Amino acid sequence: MKSVLIVFPTPWDKKQLDACSAAWSGRYQVRFSQPTDEDRPWDFDGLAFIDRTVESCRGAIDGVLSASDYPGAAVAAAIAAQLGLPGPAPQTVLRCSHKYYSRLAQRAAVPEATPDFSLVDPRDLGAGAPAIGFPCFIKPVKGAFSILSRRLESAAQLAAFLSRPAVRDFAEHSVHLFNQLVRRFTDFEIDGGYFIAEELLQGQQVTVEGYSVASEVVIFGIVDSILHPEHGSFVRFDYPSRLAAEVQERMTVIARRAVRHLGLSNSLFNIEMIYHPPTDRIHIIEINPRISGQFGDLYQKVDGTNSYEIALALACGEPPALQRRVGSCRAAASLPLRIFEPMRVVRAPDPSDLAAAEAMFPGTLIWNECRAGLELTDFERIEDGHSVRYGIINAGAPTPESLLARLEQVRARLGFELQKISV
Repeated sequence: MKSVLIVFPTPWDKKQLDACSAAWSGRYQVRFSQPTDEDRPWDFDGLAFIDRTVESCRGAIDGVLSASDYPGAAVAAAIAAQLGLPGPAPQTVLRCSHKYYSRLAQRAAVPEATPDFSLVDPRDLGAGAPAIGFPCFIKPVKGAFSILSRRLESAAQLAAFLSRPAVRDFAEHSVHLFNQLVRRFTDFEIDGGYFIAEELLQGQQVTVEGYSVASEVVIFGIVDSILHPEHGSFVRFDYPSRLAAEVQERMTVIARRAVRHLGLSNSLFNIEMIYHPPTDRIHIIEINPRISGQFGDLYQKVDGTNSYEIALALACGEPPALQRRVGSCRAAASLPLRIFEPMRVVRAPDPSDLAAAEAMFPGTLIWNECRAGLELTDFERIEDGHSVRYGIINAGAPTPESLLARLEQVRARLGFELQKISV
């Protein structure tokens, strides 16, 4: 039995691994490091963590992985490299994760799928319009979820945005560990404290997920992102995608070209893309050099293989075993539970509520992200600037129509009670 270390474990990991344990429990022993992804302080010394882990795990593990976007993916790659274990090169993971350097690579590999972009220094409040002009979309070069990402219409809006305390805090504190990793493992001149302005993109957004080993790039799933019509927040993720097969094939070709050019290997990846039907154009939104932990069981429900099974195999240098459309469901979805105005949690589900809701339909997984008494008010620092997520439901069904009904029944059984508040 091979031993796999999961660093900076995420809320997804245990539930997803438990959901597919029958496929891996006799082959791998999984260990979780500390701290978790959620408990890591902003000033955590990632380099010391890497050095300690390398010293304590030498000869004791066969693989290392992480579903954590920041800092897990890069830290896992660094540990694997120093222990001589399978994994992507840390500098390649950091290049994928740094949105500016990733865009440069994308422009060289797939120029037709790369939007116009320009770098923004948040410390230069008088810089005026970015090179691409307005309107534009701005985001950190190293962000998470959609934090501090938004549309801007003018130089005045840009200056007001860059003057916000949350932006200053981000540039000074939030990317502390990312900058540590950049300094040790790359020769980047631009650190993680910058922002990037990009042309506005419209259309159907998806996540293209796959893995790469040597020169082989395999796509195993395309998940549709359903967006809030007003705010653009993610309100559901549907698998399999309903895009035309020809469009999905073009996305697959783009993903393969980009991943090969970046040199990402021995790694899972998920690439957010967008398809605009009126122009028939596809653009890359971003490339994430890691597993999408939220979607693992969606593939299992429809195809029969959880992406965590693939991650364990890759971490140990073994060929993943993929299945196609042999799962128990024809449709699966992940439903983030969101609010769009300040709320107080009056009631949250207890463990018995969670167990009862998961038992309603086979394979249902639920993540509760709040507790009674919590005030959900931080729209700027937590996610996309418009919403706060307080839970997630993953479920499958025989048809897309019955799937929506199941999701609503599970949501109702959880019994969340929220009360509008003024702030």
